[in-house]
Amino acid sequence: MDNNNNNVYKFRSLVSKQDREALHGHLGQLVWFTGLSASGKSTIAHRAEQMLHKLGCSTYVLDGDNVRHGLCKDLGFSREDRAENLRRIGEMVKLFVDAGIIVLTAFISPYSQDRQTIKDLVGRERCLEVYVECPVEICASRDPKGLYKRALAGELDGFTGVSAPYEPPTDPDLTLASAQLPPDQAARLVLDLLIHRGCITNSENQIAG
Repeated sequence: MDNNNNNVYKFRSLVSKQDREALHGHLGQLVWFTGLSASGKSTIAHRAEQMLHKLGCSTYVLDGDNVRHGLCKDLGFSREDRAENLRRIGEMVKLFVDAGIIVLTAFISPYSQDRQTIKDLVGRERCLEVYVECPVEICASRDPKGLYKRALAGELDGFTGVSAPYEPPTDPDLTLASAQLPPDQAARLVLDLLIHRGCITNSENQIAG
């Protein structure tokens, strides 16, 4: 198989991003949830998608575990593999945004450099960073997969928040204190942000609460 990039050409679509957005009735947008394991990222992302769906928006949620069962199943959790995991995801979400979809992602994404790579790839104006802030003690008490327990017992190397670092965003578009906010309320704040930024123009009153 010839892997020479000189033989690979991009084909310009006959349908523009603006055409697709007009069809959907909203802008293509990435909402990137970052935070510790068990902080509530996936729960809030799926609740937000449900609210957006009720508004008639075209959406999709990408979850860390699901992606590692397919697109990134060959990767581990080393610093290099984490970076490659997010690079692949970044290329994928760029396509979603170009298709006019609101894509919500739930990835720990512990390193600020990797998150910046995503922003640069997708375009800062099309990427909203949502920090799901939750103390590690509370995340560990939830521990739905038993991962914190194993990490604290020394059975898991490189576990974020225990044996590997997490670099909180310094200037996120939205911070959600998930230890205090119920998931539906947190999801509504995400929806409000999308409306405020002009991504969707549907009336807020179409969703109760």
